[in-house]
Amino acid sequence: MLQLGWFSTGRGPGSRGLLTFVQERILRGEIDARIQFVFSNREPGEHEGSDEFFKLVRGYGLPLVTHSSRRFRRTVGADFASHRSEYDQQVMERLKGYKPDLCVLAGYMLILGPEMCQRYTLLNLHPALPWGPTGEWQDVIWELIRTHASETGAMVHLAIEEVDRGPVLSYFSIPIQGGPFAPLWREAQGVSIEELKATSGEELPLFKLIRQEEYRREPHLLAESIKAVARGVVRIQGGNVLDSKGNVIQGHCLNSEIEAALKAS
Repeated sequence: MLQLGWFSTGRGPGSRGLLTFVQERILRGEIDARIQFVFSNREPGEHEGSDEFFKLVRGYGLPLVTHSSRRFRRTVGADFASHRSEYDQQVMERLKGYKPDLCVLAGYMLILGPEMCQRYTLLNLHPALPWGPTGEWQDVIWELIRTHASETGAMVHLAIEEVDRGPVLSYFSIPIQGGPFAPLWREAQGVSIEELKATSGEELPLFKLIRQEEYRREPHLLAESIKAVARGVVRIQGGNVLDSKGNVIQGHCLNSEIEAALKAS
């Protein structure tokens, strides 16, 4: 059974949704895994959103470990980045009783230092294809529109010491031309990105549909990625992603698994 650690700031419904999505599939026996602990860089009482997240964690009977990064900042009285290693050491001390095979970053809003990346095998969900635009999800979508891209998707990659992403574990891709997208592209045709941002912003129908189609697949990507590791379909060894035969791969495509899961849901 795959032993998991779960890192989340727990800010809002997205964080709760991802934990619920994976944990429910674990409980149903669809994923041969167990969440050993949930860690948050917030403490109870700091924020309504994270308090709701903690209530969910306790409802599942999962061990909850917290260490307030806000309280830590006040203590050191300096720029957090220059004390990131110290904070991470304190986190690892709190987690020393756990031995996860894999840790999931699901809405964890802190950058991890080298020591954490060396201690744990960390997976991060990023809302773009491995060969797609970089940046926050909003930036990714605007770049897709600007370049009139034919597809988008999301990936799960290893978190490494450098802030840039590590090797890709898995991904999905979806077309964003034709079908329901076609009339929305025509509406935006000939209008600059600057004007689209200024007039419609994220309420632009094309922007909203791209995000909608990505967003409803992202939980499935995370769940299917964990399932693939638990089944040995993909392996992580020496900082590389391998297939079941031990060959280094540039990410495992989960399109068929995700589309099948969507149809079944």
